[in-house]
Amino acid sequence: MAAARVGLGPLYSRRLISRIATHEDVWVCWRCEGLEDVSRVCDLSVGGLFLSTPTPRPVGARAKVDFLVPEGQIRAEAIVQHLVPSGGVGMKFTAITDQDCPRLVALMNRICAPPQPLRVANPCLTLSL
Repeated sequence: MAAARVGLGPLYSRRLISRIATHEDVWVCWRCEGLEDVSRVCDLSVGGLFLSTPTPRPVGARAKVDFLVPEGQIRAEAIVQHLVPSGGVGMKFTAITDQDCPRLVALMNRICAPPQPLRVANPCLTLSL
């Protein structure tokens, strides 16, 4: 006989596309319900993102999101799907332009790439006196 999971969520994820952690180098400027904010992106996928913000917006609120990244201009429209009080909001993308989509993919590729070691031109340079 199987034990019931009382008060716990499902054992599976409802998310169709897995998200990747962004660490601390991805930020967005976003507007929602008349408020504008700059927030760190905690995780990202081609389907949505989770933003760290102390003032979350209500589930169902529509937002415009502008990424502040070296890949170039990435603009998207999104809807708040999930909120964590004093933690952040999970958003699902509802629209992204054809021009911005390749830059979003480039951003995700950069985030997923393993860190490159620092290259020094000549580490064994000696001085003669």
